[in-house]
Amino acid sequence: MEKDVGVSPLAPAPQLAECWARVRGRLREEVGEVEYRTWLRQMTLAGIDGEEAVVLLPTRFLRDWVRGHYGDRLRALWVQENVGIRRIDVRVAANARVTDSADDQQAEGGLAETLAPSRPEPRAEVKPDPRSDWSAPLDPRFTFDTFVVGKPNEFAYACARRVAEKPASPGFNPLFLYGGVGLGKTHLMHSVAWAIREAHSQRNIAYMSAEKFMYRFIAALRSQSTMEFKESLRSVDVLMIDDLQFLIGKDNTQEEFFHTFNALVDAGKQIVVSADKSPSDLNGLEDRLRTRLGCGMVADLHATTYELRLSILEAKAIAASAKVDKRVMEFLAHKITSNVRELEGALNRLIAHANLFGREVTIETAQEVLKDILRAHDRRVTIEEIQKRVAEHYNIRLTDMSSARRARNVARPRQVAMYLAKQLTQRSLPEIGRRFGNRDHTTVMHAVSRIAELMQADSGFAEDVELLRRMLEV
Repeated sequence: MEKDVGVSPLAPAPQLAECWARVRGRLREEVGEVEYRTWLRQMTLAGIDGEEAVVLLPTRFLRDWVRGHYGDRLRALWVQENVGIRRIDVRVAANARVTDSADDQQAEGGLAETLAPSRPEPRAEVKPDPRSDWSAPLDPRFTFDTFVVGKPNEFAYACARRVAEKPASPGFNPLFLYGGVGLGKTHLMHSVAWAIREAHSQRNIAYMSAEKFMYRFIAALRSQSTMEFKESLRSVDVLMIDDLQFLIGKDNTQEEFFHTFNALVDAGKQIVVSADKSPSDLNGLEDRLRTRLGCGMVADLHATTYELRLSILEAKAIAASAKVDKRVMEFLAHKITSNVRELEGALNRLIAHANLFGREVTIETAQEVLKDILRAHDRRVTIEEIQKRVAEHYNIRLTDMSSARRARNVARPRQVAMYLAKQLTQRSLPEIGRRFGNRDHTTVMHAVSRIAELMQADSGFAEDVELLRRMLEV
């Protein structure tokens, strides 16, 4: 079991203080002033031990928080300074304290006291704007202008717009947004905050995750400053809590949130909450809190459709000034259906690969670069799915796959579907024929042969069929 004791300083290289100052400075820029002062300001550096940078914090609580929330980013920033650093070890040292000198304030430095034996007199601390004291940093990418609207999210989008334009409107307070991972809840919440901040700059907006709400409440209990916690939080004009499901099972925190909720709503302040389920389905929340959450506007974000996923990819490619073939985006939109975050991540990876190696983004490239993601989305294809996908691709009715119609604009897609059924399933020719309107197995044989001939003679047609195959293959 780890023992939380002081750590002996390790011998630093001459430029170590400058490297640490740059690491802290970049981290401060990324997370924002309030978050930095809350969680990271007390970090000190003991030194470098081989491939490991040793960071000290004065309490176990802060150590656990920094490890869990900033450990990976600290390591990445250190690698930028020194590629030899492979690990970050965050430890507790009771005598660790940040240097708050003028040099430290300017360079965002802060070595352990033993590494900075002489320093100028400390200067007065600059207090952050109290109106932003409770708000986590907002992502500048997440605005209404960059939110791609489609049928699965248009209602939630309209509700968020209404709250942004008229906070605390009757029937829209609270606004409860719910949906699966990566469907746009956080994007909409940030969009609301940005819009209110732009239109009503004097309003105090507090945006945070439910996890951060809980940790701040616990910190207030430990420091015996709960009254200050209550007064500060209840002075905001707009309270936004993301991922409320995190409070399930945390009875004391739920109670505090319930009282804060009531105080703000009674004072005519706006509350916006997100979760992965609707209030009625959040088992583990107190009934009184669940009832209060459902008394305003509840809007869900459904799973994305193919059309919405394609629109999102096109918008992201334009925003990144990247040239991506539409066939590649169609391929991604068909294959990656779980959530938008993973879809965007796949596109970003492809664009980065193309930029690094100077290669065109093709379907073959996508299959190679994204094989881990695509493997997770693989599934056994069925004849019904083939028929549906081909019908959508050629803009014909699904019933045409088994109808007696022989017009070319129907017969050719039907032959393509038979060809793909033969290539991608283990079904026999007679069984495939039965699924296409009880056709004879010789009809299926003719379709397979005809499509193979057309693919050899027409490269454009071959690419079309190949795209469909890649979208469907296991």
